[in-house]
Amino acid sequence: MLNKHVTLKHLFIKEQQCIGLQFNADKVIQALIKELPSPKWSKEFNMVYIINNKSNINLIFEKFEGVAWINCNYFFNDRKLNSDNKTTDISWFRNRPVKKNFRTCPDEFLQKLELKKYSNSTVKNYVHSFEKFINYYKERELFSINENDIRIYLKKLVNEDKSNSYINMAINAIKFYYEMVLGMPNRFYSIERPRKESKLPKVLSKEEIITIINSTNNIKHKCIISLLYSSGLRRNELLQLKIEDIDSKRMVIRVEQAKGNKDRYTVLNKSVLEDMRKYFKIYRPKTYLFENPISGNKYSSSSVLQIVVKSAKNAGIKQRVTPHMLRHSFATHLLESGTDIRYIQLLLGHNSTKTTEIYTHVATSSFTEIKDLLS
Repeated sequence: MLNKHVTLKHLFIKEQQCIGLQFNADKVIQALIKELPSPKWSKEFNMVYIINNKSNINLIFEKFEGVAWINCNYFFNDRKLNSDNKTTDISWFRNRPVKKNFRTCPDEFLQKLELKKYSNSTVKNYVHSFEKFINYYKERELFSINENDIRIYLKKLVNEDKSNSYINMAINAIKFYYEMVLGMPNRFYSIERPRKESKLPKVLSKEEIITIINSTNNIKHKCIISLLYSSGLRRNELLQLKIEDIDSKRMVIRVEQAKGNKDRYTVLNKSVLEDMRKYFKIYRPKTYLFENPISGNKYSSSSVLQIVVKSAKNAGIKQRVTPHMLRHSFATHLLESGTDIRYIQLLLGHNSTKTTEIYTHVATSSFTEIKDLLS
């Protein structure tokens, strides 16, 4: 087994694509590198580099064969296609109004997102994030932008008090263009990401949720809020539900192609089923469980948000309530009632119980066993 290794990196130096060669000090490796075409040292990247072309890549493998293992994990892109995703819809990109002198996302960026079958929500987030970045450097050729330019842009976002998730999305979109579209994996491998925030989910009490449900304007709104809470659904999962997904005999709901392209079942509450039957007789949906009464298309995400916010306000809840808070409350209340965390994981559609364990930090059932120090 070879104990020497050389790691290949994508570098961009003096407007040229280069191959960076990273290795531990070794006389044999250093001697072989001197035999490569015009090797140079980069102070910025702290490594040797040569021009990136096919003959030089082949030469590297020839030179180090039997001497050192070539680590290509950072150099060659082997990301698999998201083959289970539904067809990516980019019609919104073509049809949207664009301001004069606005720099739009390159076609190849969009084409690669389509090819990789990224979800529609990810496509929109990447496009919007990348367009904000390229409009910040409107007069620059995209190929000439370097790591320092990206750091300046990220510092701007920090100064604007953007969230860590917003900044991470910007980094992902930028890296996607240079690494996936231009074929330079890990070119910006040294860009620092903000530390991951450790925030606890916000939850409501059962009493508050019941009050919100009772403060809805009609049976349709009541069913929407009741399902979000009693079945632990994400907003998009609720909107994707079709009539046949409701299994009243087994008292379960089938959630198809949820986050991570996974199907799952979740619980169907008896009282909610009764309300849904009343709703169905009045509204008569044809395909989706909740449809726009005019167009017949599935209900909009913004409408669901408005229903939750307005009903919470009518209920006298002072904090702003979102659909996802109902999902958080579902998981927390199950945990507090003694439901095994592995069952909660399955109902929520989490890959691991590690994700579900966040609710152990907000469940208060165990706090009742702690002695009151002031009594």
